[in-house]
Amino acid sequence: MPRTNTDVSTDAPTDVLVVGGGIIGLATAWRTAQRGLSVTVLDPDPGRGANRVAAGMLAPVTELQYGEEELLRLGIASNERYAAFAAELTAASGLPTGYRACGTLAAALDADDRAELRELHAFQQRLGLEAEWLTGRECRRLEPMLAPSVRGGLLVTGDHQVDGRRLGAALLRACTAAGVRIHRSRAARIELTDAQDRVVGALAEDGTRLSAGQTVLAAGSWSGEVPGLPPEARLPVRPVKGQILRLRMTTSLGAPLPGGPFLSRNLRAVVRGVHLYLVPREDGELVVGATMEEQGFDTTVTAGGVYELLRDAHELVPGITELPLVETGAGLRPGTPDNAPLLGPTSLPGLVAATGHHRNGVLLTPVTADAVSAYLATGVLPPEAAPFTPARFSLLEASS
Repeated sequence: MPRTNTDVSTDAPTDVLVVGGGIIGLATAWRTAQRGLSVTVLDPDPGRGANRVAAGMLAPVTELQYGEEELLRLGIASNERYAAFAAELTAASGLPTGYRACGTLAAALDADDRAELRELHAFQQRLGLEAEWLTGRECRRLEPMLAPSVRGGLLVTGDHQVDGRRLGAALLRACTAAGVRIHRSRAARIELTDAQDRVVGALAEDGTRLSAGQTVLAAGSWSGEVPGLPPEARLPVRPVKGQILRLRMTTSLGAPLPGGPFLSRNLRAVVRGVHLYLVPREDGELVVGATMEEQGFDTTVTAGGVYELLRDAHELVPGITELPLVETGAGLRPGTPDNAPLLGPTSLPGLVAATGHHRNGVLLTPVTADAVSAYLATGVLPPEAAPFTPARFSLLEASS
């Protein structure tokens, strides 16, 4: 039971306090500790944020959308660092991350989908991205379980995957090994000076006051709800619900299914206007996702959400309904008004943002950790992160 405000203890001051221990917060803490700063992470259950229900696709090219060229560049920069990041993390933690260089196939089920993918391919080519157009027959040659109705697709060999759950566990252990202190409680409020002109840490729900020279807000979808900040300093982050399924592509004894692998690479499609993805893990798990729902902080798994995912997945890969369904889940993506992350200094001195990654949290983990830790250590935000500071929304309001 949390202590009252009259029963407050004060922890030893730290250079950096990270509020939020999901993969973004932990990766930032790890990289910051590597730079020689003392770091504390405040989270009741670190390593178990939205990454627990994330599919872990590292697909900046196949997820490209019009008007998101700057986000594309950030995603490509992060994806290019992932192999080295995962190897370093495994060496530091002794744990696997599930990183797999497998490529992604985006498939078209009908003529409309095919036309949309053709337009995307042309856009990718104008940007100098590597993506190969395939006929329906060529798609089925790569992935024999695809429906006969597949009309064509895009193969992107540079889009890969990582296991978000394993990533979280490895980051938590690496943080501990690097000397990061883990305070297992929730933030009751952000702490400011008496003049309300600077953030100086946070008060935990267990009654501990955590003082810090700089505070990083990395609380995912809750980043806009943490108490204590004045209204003008609150970050524009909202929760976006996503339901996801996990199936098993192996027999009950763990052996591969007869006839070869069910799927060998990430698979994406648009079915009846809804985006769908299937991510096959090396351990035989198949992740299917994900819905996009504006339902506030609700994480209920619904029959409708499960039905829609299975219905659309069955249309793309008919054999999927024969696989065992082993888990359903729902998580919350931290969305922003432009679906891009908030990185770097906020309008309130002492408060730094590392949140708002929406559907790209796993992908952007390495580049976010590098950029925010660099700012914490030097006061300079690297160029690739400069377009994503929270100040962009203040500028929009001022010009409107």
